[in-house]
Amino acid sequence: MDLVLQGAGATRARAAELAPLVGARAPEARGSGAYLVKDATPFEGFGAWCGARSIDWGWLRRPLRLADMRLLAMDMDSTLITIECIDEIGAAAGRKAEIAQITARAMRGELEFTESLKRRVALLEGVPEEALEQVYRDKLRLSPGAERLLEACRAAGLKLMLVSGGFSFFTERLRARLGLDIVRSNALEIERGRLTGRLTGEIVNARVKAEAVRAAARALGARREQLIAIGDGANDMPMMDEAAVSVAYRAKPIVREFAAFALDHSGLDGVLNLFL
Repeated sequence: MDLVLQGAGATRARAAELAPLVGARAPEARGSGAYLVKDATPFEGFGAWCGARSIDWGWLRRPLRLADMRLLAMDMDSTLITIECIDEIGAAAGRKAEIAQITARAMRGELEFTESLKRRVALLEGVPEEALEQVYRDKLRLSPGAERLLEACRAAGLKLMLVSGGFSFFTERLRARLGLDIVRSNALEIERGRLTGRLTGEIVNARVKAEAVRAAARALGARREQLIAIGDGANDMPMMDEAAVSVAYRAKPIVREFAAFALDHSGLDGVLNLFL
């Protein structure tokens, strides 16, 4: 197999140090801060070796071409963007810590997502609508490398999909800002300028996320081998399972173990280093 190394600790010297340990030739530079080690074999403790040196790795059983892919599907909160929007909205209600605790448990898979979302949204009752705009303006930031990843995928002909258990207030603004092709998310109910503590329409949970990716793939005539899915929480796993290239981005342990690839020390554009 070929091995891709990247991340804060993936220097040329570290890649050269690792090459003989995996029985391979000298590494080749691949993109910014990334190296390709061909015909490598993992050794016991390989993951710990890389983790201790802040290196992300990916084993490639065959060469992957970005131009062969058809769809990039991404989660929003803590994946495409750096925050959990619901936690930041909760700050306006003086309940950020309480909501964040529920969010963390849901993302680790300790709580069922739909019920945890209802509980968190209920705590937002009475929050003024302008608090959402403030979160978007003052708190919401794209994850490192997000724009480069999207631009490269668009240039290669992929459709860009944002599928989120978060809220349409944010996903629709990101659709317009980033030129996303498909967006699926939840809608907060607002009456007289304030959140009611309820959602409207079908709740976008783990099952719906996976169904949305399947539907998008069918519409494109795309096979599983032509899909990329990126997420960070347990509710992303069924969606990620729809794609041959599943990437855990700064993810919970359960998601890192599940995904084909994990990025803990790289930006989102690290996904590009997995492809020719």
